[in-house]
Amino acid sequence: MPLLRVRSRLAPFVLLVFALLGGCSESEQQPAAPPVMPVTVAQPIQQQVVDWDEFVGRFEAQQNVEVRPRATGYLQSVHFREGQYVRAGQLLFTIDARPSQAALAQSQAQLARAQATLTNARTELARSRALAAQQAASTEEVEQRQAALRTAEADVAAARAAIRAQQLNVGFTRVLAPISGMISDRRVDAGNSVTADQTVLTSIVSSNPLQFTFDGSEALLLKYQRQNAGNNEGTQVRIRLGDETSYVHAGRLDFIDPVVNSAAGTVRARAIVPNPSGFLKPGMFGNLRLEASQPYQALLVPDEAIVTDAARRVVYIVDKAGTVLARPVELGPLTGNLRVIRRGISPQNRVIINGIQRARPGQKVKPQPGQIRVQTGPEPATQRAPAANPSSTATPVGA
Repeated sequence: MPLLRVRSRLAPFVLLVFALLGGCSESEQQPAAPPVMPVTVAQPIQQQVVDWDEFVGRFEAQQNVEVRPRATGYLQSVHFREGQYVRAGQLLFTIDARPSQAALAQSQAQLARAQATLTNARTELARSRALAAQQAASTEEVEQRQAALRTAEADVAAARAAIRAQQLNVGFTRVLAPISGMISDRRVDAGNSVTADQTVLTSIVSSNPLQFTFDGSEALLLKYQRQNAGNNEGTQVRIRLGDETSYVHAGRLDFIDPVVNSAAGTVRARAIVPNPSGFLKPGMFGNLRLEASQPYQALLVPDEAIVTDAARRVVYIVDKAGTVLARPVELGPLTGNLRVIRRGISPQNRVIINGIQRARPGQKVKPQPGQIRVQTGPEPATQRAPAANPSSTATPVGA
């Protein structure tokens, strides 16, 4: 009996314990609701942009001159520092002028002799004419004196021409820069003999402006011709070097080859690029952007806000209820850190620009307002430069 009483007293406590254990197991079996994750949203930027086509090309000098002497002799001195900028007419080399000066003095002496002969011929002709008037000299003698006078006049003209030639030779002993530009190293040291029109002394390349040559496809040529009604000269371009991230060098298109390369199906084109600082050098490679459209209004979002979904590109937006929606979009060109969206979203959509990894289509999120930041690199300002002045800094239109 005492044992039965104990069991009867413990029964309610045992039932209570089992009830509590059962309640705990049921609460563990029910999954907790996922937390609402915060994301940053912003409306797309509306901006006027221009589409660009890209090409690879090389900088070239507009003028490239090999400096050769026009006089033969021994090189006497060098008057420039290698690699410096020289101006047209600047003295570069001096050749020993003594042989040319001696030849000039000899020609001057021959002129003096010819002038003396001419004076004597005039005197004799005058005498012969006076005697002929008194019938003391024959007509034949007068004609001989006239011929001698003409010969003397020709000798004087020849002597003067010889002097001018020798003066040129003396002047040619001073080798002057034919153009302005950057000068290369000297190929001949002082003391060596140089030959007129044969020995290469150095070379000079013009540095401002430079020209940028590149090849484009025939299809692009047709597009530009139809788009611009055949007038492609003056089209704005931008160029960047291999170590640059922005297209910081502006120029304009000034030449398209009238003949298409039938073997490659390409056409050669050229742009003029101002280079007042001399930073650009002939032979450098670069990437060129050529205007491919007229300015148009476009929507732009950060390139990081675009998600790859198999073969599609989608943008996550948040509706008024806070639900994430995936919108397939058609992409345009990259402008700085922003991507042009041609189709798929509207200016009023709230695009997720931060926290995309926490967003899933159909889930609720906590949208927080943000702002799309535009990274403006050191690219030229938006304006159109006059196409008629190649020395002015041409600045393209675009974003």
